[in-house]
Amino acid sequence: MTPAPRPPSAAARWEHFPHGADIGLRGFGATPEEAFEQAAYALTAAVTSTDVAPKIAVEISCEAPDAELLLVEWLNGIIYEMAVRRMLFGAFSVRIVGDRLEGTLSGEAVDAARHAPASEPKGATYTALKVARDDAGVWSAACVVDV
Repeated sequence: MTPAPRPPSAAARWEHFPHGADIGLRGFGATPEEAFEQAAYALTAAVTSTDVAPKIAVEISCEAPDAELLLVEWLNGIIYEMAVRRMLFGAFSVRIVGDRLEGTLSGEAVDAARHAPASEPKGATYTALKVARDDAGVWSAACVVDV
């Protein structure tokens, strides 16, 4: 069963940051889960500026010994599903328990004319990799993605 998307907190947002020929992604949120979800939205926004309809749900899971490596596994899981299913994703739900992440990606098949893909992500890297909570309690999750 696909969990219902929860409304984003006031802290939820994402941004791109410059990094040579690649692209930096950073998600923010009230929780690590929300920051990971926002990083996934930043990944989609690196590919298309068009809204992606959440028509098909895909479940993924991954694990890693720390939050930074878990972020890389999460983003690489999304990139893998984008490539093998030829889909884009426009809705994300993350649950992290210990070193394990359970996620739901919702999206649709790529329509080149409508989505006009600007790039093809090849993989999340360890460059600028950081998952942390700031003094105001806002979580951020960032890394560079090879495009």
